[in-house]
Amino acid sequence: MMKQIKLIVVLIALLLQTAVSHSQTHVIVCYNVENLFDTYRDTTINDVDFTPEGRFNWTSEKYWHKIGQLSRVFERIAQVTRPHTTSQWPIVIGLQEVENRSVLQDLVNAPRIRAARYQIVHYDSPDRRGVDVAFLFCAEHVQYISSSPILVRGGDFPRLRTRDILWFKAAIDTDTFHFFNSHWPSRLGGQAASEPRRELAASILRNVVDSIKNVAPHHRIVIMGDFNDDPNYSSVHNVLRARSRSNMREGDLFNPFYDMFRAGLGTLPFRDSWSLFDMIIVSQNMIDNSGGFQLMPPPGSRPHDPNARRTRRNRDFEGVIFGKCVPAPFLFEPPEAGSRAGYTFRSFLPGPGIYHGGFSDHLPVYIFISR
Repeated sequence: MMKQIKLIVVLIALLLQTAVSHSQTHVIVCYNVENLFDTYRDTTINDVDFTPEGRFNWTSEKYWHKIGQLSRVFERIAQVTRPHTTSQWPIVIGLQEVENRSVLQDLVNAPRIRAARYQIVHYDSPDRRGVDVAFLFCAEHVQYISSSPILVRGGDFPRLRTRDILWFKAAIDTDTFHFFNSHWPSRLGGQAASEPRRELAASILRNVVDSIKNVAPHHRIVIMGDFNDDPNYSSVHNVLRARSRSNMREGDLFNPFYDMFRAGLGTLPFRDSWSLFDMIIVSQNMIDNSGGFQLMPPPGSRPHDPNARRTRRNRDFEGVIFGKCVPAPFLFEPPEAGSRAGYTFRSFLPGPGIYHGGFSDHLPVYIFISR
């Protein structure tokens, strides 16, 4: 009898050890890094401003300073989240506004983040300015399966030259993920006039999402990027169907940043107000407790309460705006900056073409996933 009891105790201990070893929590980041260009002229794109002779007098000294500034951001996010995660670094980072693979290689080799040993997923896009989207991922935790660019073109815009949507398929533990990185067409010409181009991007992406859900409904879907629209605009809310918990229907995607927007938070300042263009959106099977990786409330937040009124002060949001939800004062202009005080400490001042030495005009966002 005693032998049987000891055997049961040993089996229980082994099961508990296995459960603990398989418990994982990771961070996924999205950041528009504001014009990460090298200093060389590329005649296939319009990058003349980012050369030593160009409008920004873009020298090697300025370039390497910007690389250092961006690496500082990712290092700090890792330091803040590390006590709560399995991995030492964010396991997937989606970037917008990068010129080419060369600048990405310089970024991942920056001394502050070199230890993460990030791998790169990148394709040159047809964007006229030459700004692309890209992924960085930790191969220790993320197994690359495939990737491809999705062309944003068609309908009334058969010759549109804008950023591709980057599709990155990967395995994390036993779950298959489809990551999408978007930088939707800008608001050049005004929000209303430019909206059809963003709705086109949303429609193309939604069609790909539906095809995945039809073939592999158990796969996880994570969509991130600079959407150039707030969460309540048609492109995001109606076409992509990324909504808040209270507005979700079967087949919709969940936007953890919707409630943050309603509470007045944002990622991009413009004319004394904040827009929330930068988001990470997930499939419903990441919030339904069905097993596998689930969206995890940020540490320190309260469990989700659909009846709670969300404000700037409470901490029950399900995504994080770095600098707003978690302090990061170095990302903002100081009080002595005058009219710019409290705005993002950006790399370039608009208009005059001056390198300002900051980080980006956008704030980074991130989410936690856990199983």
